[in-house]
Amino acid sequence: MFSLPLLPSPRLLCAALLCIAINAPTQAETDYLSFATEDEANTTEIFRQASPAVVYVTNTALRRSFFTLNVEEIPSGSGTGFVWDVSGLVVTNFHVIAGAHKLTVTLQDRTEHEADVIGVAPEKDLAVLRIKNPPEHLATLPMGDSQELTVGRKVLAIGNPFGLDTTLTTGIVSALGREIQAPGERKIRGVIQTDAAINPGNSGGPLLNSLGQLVGVNTAIYSPSGASAGIGFAIPVNTVKEVVPQLISYGRILRPMIGVELASDRWVRRYKIKGLPVVQVYPGLPAAEAGLRAAYRDARGQVVLGDIITHVNDKAIRSNDDYYNALEAYEPGQKITLKTRFEDKEASFDMELIESQ
Repeated sequence: MFSLPLLPSPRLLCAALLCIAINAPTQAETDYLSFATEDEANTTEIFRQASPAVVYVTNTALRRSFFTLNVEEIPSGSGTGFVWDVSGLVVTNFHVIAGAHKLTVTLQDRTEHEADVIGVAPEKDLAVLRIKNPPEHLATLPMGDSQELTVGRKVLAIGNPFGLDTTLTTGIVSALGREIQAPGERKIRGVIQTDAAINPGNSGGPLLNSLGQLVGVNTAIYSPSGASAGIGFAIPVNTVKEVVPQLISYGRILRPMIGVELASDRWVRRYKIKGLPVVQVYPGLPAAEAGLRAAYRDARGQVVLGDIITHVNDKAIRSNDDYYNALEAYEPGQKITLKTRFEDKEASFDMELIESQ
């Protein structure tokens, strides 16, 4: 004998079908789940490929012991960097390595290597290190183009926040064209703003796009507490690609110059001067040959102002940062017109820029 399987009653069958229909994902939900899976796969793959190129930079300084007066090495700071090329060059932030007596670079395999400073650009908050006796087959990052970034694009940050090595955070480009303060009185312009979590220790690490390309160097956060508050900043990779080769070749940025020393911004603000007074004109250089006049002291020892620079071509000059940014828009050998004010009279001087010495 055999028996037929029991079938549910029509009422139970209708209820079951209704439950399946209600809980089945909609087309929009299916599309979203598919997109999320692809996004996660993209994030995972970028991290897998990029993280071997990210390094941990430890800054050790010399301090005299308060009790024994002996000079000791003490940890002074730490941050992140990334391998620039297979010869062992590493890019990081200037503020990560400032004042260092010894620098140690830790690779992803946790091997530690001493490093030397090759070049620094405090005005761009960038520095280049060279690993001593670098291992073979170092991983590097592909270069992107920060000009192609738009608000809303996905970005990923890899770094060592709070000493927690190789940490990944993700977010979007939340704004472009920001300005941040560099070490000293210079400003870095054209900075990328992101909501990818950036915390102390992330400085100098890479900001990547969804193709895994380097689009920025994480450098600062805006936060009352010192931890991530959803606003981080990165130096655009196009600036990095311009600065790093100069640091490798010359140890500093080569900028055009005219051969003058200018008053400090603090002095200009104190006396409410509109423009930059020329303090000294160096003989034999373009400013001297053009006839620019420096400040001097009269018989009573009082300072008498010479030419006050008000414009480089048509760009108004109100600070040293304005002046240097205006000159950096040109190459050595190009000509500029410097507009000045002297004894309440306007003057202009044509001169050819030369390369900084």
